[in-house]
Amino acid sequence: MLHIPPSLRHKKFFYLWLGQLISITGTQMQLWALFWHISQLNKNPIALGGIGLSRIIPVIIFSLIGGVLADSMDRRKVMFVTQSFAALLALILGLLTQFGHVTIWYIYTITALQAIAVAFDGPSRQALIPNLVPKEDLPNAFSMTFTSFQFGSVFGPALSGFVIAWGGQHAVYYFNAISFASVLFALFMIGNVPQTFAERSAGISMESIREGIQFILGKPIILSSMLLDFVATFFASANTLMPLIATNVLKVGVVEYGYLSAAPAVGAVIVALIISQIKVIRKQGPLFLGAVIVFGLATVLFGITKSFIVAWLAIATTGAADGVSTIIRNTIRQLQTPDHIRGRMTSVNQIFFQGGPQLGEMEAGAVAQFWGAPFAVISGGIGCIMGTLLIIWKWPQIAKYNGDEPIEIESSGSPSAGASMIANRVRRP
Repeated sequence: MLHIPPSLRHKKFFYLWLGQLISITGTQMQLWALFWHISQLNKNPIALGGIGLSRIIPVIIFSLIGGVLADSMDRRKVMFVTQSFAALLALILGLLTQFGHVTIWYIYTITALQAIAVAFDGPSRQALIPNLVPKEDLPNAFSMTFTSFQFGSVFGPALSGFVIAWGGQHAVYYFNAISFASVLFALFMIGNVPQTFAERSAGISMESIREGIQFILGKPIILSSMLLDFVATFFASANTLMPLIATNVLKVGVVEYGYLSAAPAVGAVIVALIISQIKVIRKQGPLFLGAVIVFGLATVLFGITKSFIVAWLAIATTGAADGVSTIIRNTIRQLQTPDHIRGRMTSVNQIFFQGGPQLGEMEAGAVAQFWGAPFAVISGGIGCIMGTLLIIWKWPQIAKYNGDEPIEIESSGSPSAGASMIANRVRRP
């Protein structure tokens, strides 16, 4: 019998979860519409790779600063600013497109500006979640957060094809701009959220950034999970080439492209809903590693097949495998990180999980330019599997992680044992 996930019983988390569910639908609509838009403006596969470059450079430059802000400022207020800025950019993109002034360089520029917003928003948003639920409900909260993202990723790409076909390219961007209002309203309803603040007197300094990096380097289980995330998404990033696979290999149109784009999220939602009903997940390390390998194998199958049905199932499998690995790795990282440094840990992680797919889009576009889209996808899947095996060899402890190891933090905004030990360096609102 299905039961209400425990994390959704906490009102403040429920507001954020619902707001994100709506907003992510708009964001995913725009992302997949951008791929289609660029493929219509420039037929060269490498042009699609430019989206990845536009998104990753700002993340690399600004994420660490965003992490420091998440630890030294009110995370909720940071999100107010970033969400408002992203909404404005989506509106501008819609206006440029509707009135015929958009060029591929405008798309790259606006995408880069939105990536700056993400660089500051991501650490605060992810670090805010453990402040909204008690630690015993934290794994479920990450499962439900992932579920909301994937629900948006199901409806967003599928809707983008219909909206482009019936309302025009610009209508997708307008929908995304409006969808940000749901998160802004949720943040208003949440109200003040207690959190442990890092010492603000030093401001944004290299020392505070270095502290976050040193923390991760001293945690092999966190570091290896980040590297696995990067390797998997770098080598097996088939999303950018989806328009080319759809039109040139599978011989389908924009509506079927929308269905194909939604397939990863369908698989991920199914897995996330199953996990949300499981109270305790054991043997998390082997499960995590197995999921990444399945991700690579399914990517290879997607590159080989010329059947739309098989391609859809293969891409859905990559989403299911990614769902398992995402929920497990996020739980590991957040539970093993004290609140006062959680934003900085998340900012470094953001570089890995954003950098992997964005750099992977560049790599996939470049390989496809010379050897074709199917070869780029197949070789990427093989690279994902080989990279995973190398990381297991280097950090074998990740294969032994069970999930019942000691937890280093408390959550739900209450003072933790870790916080009391560092009372000389932190303060509470």
